[in-house]
Amino acid sequence: MLEEIAIENLGVIRSARVPVGAGLTVITGETGAGKTMVLTGLGLLMGGKADPATVRPGAASAVVEGRVRVADRPAVAQRVDDAGGQVDDDGSVVILRTVAAEGRSRAHLGGRSVPQGVLAEIADDLVTVHGQSDQLRLRTASRQRTALDAFAGPQHAELLGQYREAWAERSALQAQIDDIETRAGERAREAELLRLGLAEVERVAPQPGEDVELTALVARLGNVEELRVAAQLAHDAVAGDEAAEPQENAVVSVDRARRALESVAGTDPALARLAERLAEVGYVLADVATEISGYVEDLAADPAGLESAHARLAELGTLTRSYGDTVDDVLAWASDAGLRLLDLDDGGERLQAATARRDELDAELDRLGTAITASRERAAAELAAAVTDELRGLAMGGASLVVDVERAEEPGPWGVDAVTFSLVAHAGAPARPLGKGASGGELSRVMLAIEVALATAAVDGTGQVLPTFVFDEVDAGVGGKAAVEVGRRLASLARRTQVVVVTHLAQVAAFADVQLVVTKASGEGDPSTAVTVTGVREVTGEERVRELARMLSGQEDSDAARRHAVELLESSVVGR
Repeated sequence: MLEEIAIENLGVIRSARVPVGAGLTVITGETGAGKTMVLTGLGLLMGGKADPATVRPGAASAVVEGRVRVADRPAVAQRVDDAGGQVDDDGSVVILRTVAAEGRSRAHLGGRSVPQGVLAEIADDLVTVHGQSDQLRLRTASRQRTALDAFAGPQHAELLGQYREAWAERSALQAQIDDIETRAGERAREAELLRLGLAEVERVAPQPGEDVELTALVARLGNVEELRVAAQLAHDAVAGDEAAEPQENAVVSVDRARRALESVAGTDPALARLAERLAEVGYVLADVATEISGYVEDLAADPAGLESAHARLAELGTLTRSYGDTVDDVLAWASDAGLRLLDLDDGGERLQAATARRDELDAELDRLGTAITASRERAAAELAAAVTDELRGLAMGGASLVVDVERAEEPGPWGVDAVTFSLVAHAGAPARPLGKGASGGELSRVMLAIEVALATAAVDGTGQVLPTFVFDEVDAGVGGKAAVEVGRRLASLARRTQVVVVTHLAQVAAFADVQLVVTKASGEGDPSTAVTVTGVREVTGEERVRELARMLSGQEDSDAARRHAVELLESSVVGR
């Protein structure tokens, strides 16, 4: 439920606080005073598109702030929490929207900055707005079908949910079937290329890391003489001919140093420890010398081995040029290619399985579609009767609503039905589609009758919490007794949920629980250049009588108009 809206620098409104009460709240005021700007502000709070042109001239930005009670709407409260916002202790949440004159727009939910789309997400659960454009949408088949489905109740909604799930699965399967069938040649070519590649890999039979090992072997065999000289020099330096060049023999030198220290080790323990370390060095040098000697003995020129290694590397190169930078990459490709080939070869089996499942879903959709049609036909008769009854109370006693459920040209996720709302304008008149046979005033009353019927069904059938209904001049083209009945129906709807109405009819405003008046005045300065200032205030008592009198005759001080206003207020109390 909306609790209040604060507006700054939006259109003609410099600053206004709009308290919105429970039940029926009406917004009245002279033409051009800025009544619609209040709804524009509400639209911004509900994630509507921001228009920089609505920023008040001379202001840097427009700001709209609203407080909405969400204690009875756990889904909305959870969405606020998901967005990082916070619901206040009293179960309300603050929504803020800022529109800069240069075009930027910012949104805040529960104290946290959020994308505009988040506000739009929660709007459907919070507010339903009806204006002239919404009446036009009511003329479309899809909106009429949606209205009928909403009236049909929770069991119907469950059937629709099952149908949509089956339809979505069936659509995905059909896309898969189409892909398999249309790409059969392409898949066959891909499979053949994979088989050729796998056959080549199998013929070469590379081993993990083989290219790295062969590269090292080629480097060794191709530089055998250089390796021999370097190894021999190293061996001689470590453990060469002692008689020839003892000073260059590291083993002899270290051993000599060790013996020198051991000869005096008994005198100083520190030298004893150093002698032990020299002994360890001697052991290591001896091991290194042995290994170098073995390397030199094993190092032999092998032209045949070198040629073989080069040939093997060339063979592996044919693979790495096509399937990966290294042999390991080639092996990884082969593994993936094998799995892909299995998938491609399995196309026939998958096609058969997908086709069988599609046939099962077709049968399921046929069953559900038949049940949905029967449910819609029952609901159509009930909705037509309920709306027709409401129309009698809206001074359209000879009118009736006809709801037809027929087979659609093509089924869709909504089922197999086309729903058409038609209006019989008076007794004996032909039924004509709302889009062709209803005037603006008639359509306003039909829409109101449908909303009352839907709200009654929703509350009586499920006890669900309804959104706030906002009507922008739903009484356009209505007057006299019909206007009184419009007010009565709005008051009836307001007993089930919060209703906000922008109206120019005193007969409607008299039924309000809260009446807000939008007033305008010229700003300070030169009248030719001053900007109009609009304010919003709640009227009660004598002030309300004056406002109703103004709406009735344009003369709030007229005694006759005031008596009529008092009579309207008194009769509205009785009429509830």
